[in-house]
Amino acid sequence: MKIKHLTLLVCCLTATTSFAQSVINDEALRYQQQRMVFQQWDQNKFKPTSGFLGLNPYYWLTWGWFYPNYHKTDLRPLSANGPQTQRLALVGAMNTTDNNYKLQSDTVRNTALSQIAAQSGLISGTDPLWLLYYSNQLKPVLNNSMLSILAGLSPQVSEKLVNEGLYAWYKNELDRLKERVQGARSADMDRGSRILAYHRLLMEYRKLAGIWAIRTSSAQTTLDMTTRQQALKNGQGIVTEWTPHSDIEIANKVLQHVQ
Repeated sequence: MKIKHLTLLVCCLTATTSFAQSVINDEALRYQQQRMVFQQWDQNKFKPTSGFLGLNPYYWLTWGWFYPNYHKTDLRPLSANGPQTQRLALVGAMNTTDNNYKLQSDTVRNTALSQIAAQSGLISGTDPLWLLYYSNQLKPVLNNSMLSILAGLSPQVSEKLVNEGLYAWYKNELDRLKERVQGARSADMDRGSRILAYHRLLMEYRKLAGIWAIRTSSAQTTLDMTTRQQALKNGQGIVTEWTPHSDIEIANKVLQHVQ
């Protein structure tokens, strides 16, 4: 009896397992899934069909009465004119437009950066022409001091220039030029205008330096003349005897030197 019950239980389990693992082939469902994804909208694959003389009641319950025109319209999302295809095409067009806008904005950005770099006073110190030429030529203006201005002059000449106010005048002019040079370097302007400003300031400095050289030379000459006059007054000067032959000899020496 127990053997019969055990055999019956095994048979039931086997039948249940076999039923659970059986493959269900529903053509109507499979065709509908294929139509709604990617495959061709085939009107011959609408299940159930109308049958002989259109007498299949399942057809009328499924399609005929409720959706008579369903099979006539291609409703695939990925069809040639399906909604998903249109969305993908629209996304592609928008991406192309975005890329074009990005390229244009990058071009405008690079152009703006190059213009800013060419006009900004923050990086004017990196200009090659400034580094190689104008920075050296205008160094006496930018680094002017009492020591650099009076360098190479004797203490007597330096004292005379300071007492007469010539040093104060020259120092004031150099400070004014220094402010203008710094303004030309820090202002935002195109490179050509900046270089022209450097050149004008350099010309002004050279003119000013020439005037200063004349003043220092005049001061030295004045001191020499004062020293000689004082020596003559004290009877310490030596006056050589002059004769007409002396001028002739000097002229002959000059002519010999020229020849």
